[in-house]
Amino acid sequence: MGTDNQTWVREFILLGLSSDWTIQVSLFILFFTTYLITVLGNFLIVLLIRQDSRLHTPMYFFLTNLSLVDVFYATTIVPQMLAHFLAEHKGIPVVSCAAQLFFSLGLGGIEFVLLAVMAYDRYVAVCNPLRYSVIMHAGLCSRLAITSWVSGSVNSLMQTVITFQLPMCSNKFIDHISCELLVVVRLACVDTSSNEVAIMVSSIILLMTPFCLVLLSYVQIISTILKIRSTEGRKKAFHTCASHLTVVGLCYGMAIVTYIQPNSSPSVLQEKLISLFYAILTPMLNPMIYSLRNKEVKGAWQKLLGQLYGLSSKVVT
Repeated sequence: MGTDNQTWVREFILLGLSSDWTIQVSLFILFFTTYLITVLGNFLIVLLIRQDSRLHTPMYFFLTNLSLVDVFYATTIVPQMLAHFLAEHKGIPVVSCAAQLFFSLGLGGIEFVLLAVMAYDRYVAVCNPLRYSVIMHAGLCSRLAITSWVSGSVNSLMQTVITFQLPMCSNKFIDHISCELLVVVRLACVDTSSNEVAIMVSSIILLMTPFCLVLLSYVQIISTILKIRSTEGRKKAFHTCASHLTVVGLCYGMAIVTYIQPNSSPSVLQEKLISLFYAILTPMLNPMIYSLRNKEVKGAWQKLLGQLYGLSSKVVT
């Protein structure tokens, strides 16, 4: 089809999760509450780390980055989805769609690289504890964090530019909750094989490579833990990476179960559930996991609450 016969759309229509008004209102209340918990929980983690000097370590430096990524990722998708629950017209301008794709794709890539960086941090803590402070110095931590942010952003910029150069013709209905990469590519009325190759390559670089690094790190960690003779020593060593391992299982688990299937690609419903999982559930659970499974964080919470209680008592008296 020649470009002269193509009609370029100015906005897309997001079909979302349901067209039933009652269901949409219920979903609005549910996801609005979840979003508030997500933002509050992650910002409290960041505040706690900044306030407590005992948490000024590489592990919590990377956790601060992860919490910020979670908040930003949720914010790129959830507010727009909430607005569409209550709106009669569920359109999103092409420019806004491109911006949403850029930020969600970039932040997703940043999170996967960050998890690999955090796995390396746990590897050094367990396998080289005496040299931990020497290896994981401030300069290296900063460079690793910057690498995470830059790699995810550069990949996202490339994918967004390539995707939105495609002619979308008159296809403007997106059966999804947001402007996802594969969903937008499917709207093109030209051959998208080169885009699919680019997506596959970026998936290998930013998804499978970090995942392999995480696996390699934990193979070394588990091997080291098994060599520890005392039961107490093994428990202490495993405890240092339990929270991170739980988060890794959440982030990578659904993607692997969904995409590594022998005969088919994810259905539309599966794609929507994946987006909801990464935009709502994971960002909400991450601060809870690190709070409930980590002695240092729980101790910091108790200290902060004690200080707040002391201040309130002085105000009352």
